Amino acid sequence: MVPVLTKVPTKQKIVFLTIDDGANKTQQQIDLLKSNNIKATLFLAQLFILNNPDYFKGFLAEGSKIENHSISHPLNLIKLPHGLQKKEICQMSDYEQQQYGRRPVFFRPPGGPYTLSLRKVAAQCGIKAIVDWNVEVRAGRVNYQEGKSLTPGDIVLMHFRKEFPQDLQAFLTAQRAAGLKVVLLEDFLAVS
Repeated sequence: MVPVLTKVPTKQKIVFLTIDDGANKTQQQIDLLKSNNIKATLFLAQLFILNNPDYFKGFLAEGSKIENHSISHPLNLIKLPHGLQKKEICQMSDYEQQQYGRRPVFFRPPGGPYTLSLRKVAAQCGIKAIVDWNVEVRAGRVNYQEGKSLTPGDIVLMHFRKEFPQDLQAFLTAQRAAGLKVVLLEDFLAVS
């Protein structure tokens, strides 16, 4: 059974940016991360990236990492039978290894819910941890589950949406105000 990370316990002044799905794709997204020297963990679902999987190689070239967000992005993943859960996770890991040359170590369930059963299935697919989040940026606003500012170890969720530039700016404003450095989750946790 894999552990679940909602926040990384640390006193270091760092924060982690994660970006989900992969539906909206623009060169501006790659350029914005590059110009701000940010590496992010990308949780991609095959459903959203099949039309242009090579697009995400631009993020890889800048040091970001690609992780598993399922094949078809089922929001009811925890209600699916064991075999379908395994298919959603294992086949996406296989696809990402074939497409990007690296097997994912993290999984984020679509919508976020997980169960003990899903944690076991993720382990069967070679996943090391389920990554949740405790801060979400949406429509240019930062939404905190606790408090009113970013704190060390926060895992921030964004999406590949048309509002990406505004969302990234809102994140950067909060990150700088908190005096935190953006660090790649995989690097900090020393997983490859």
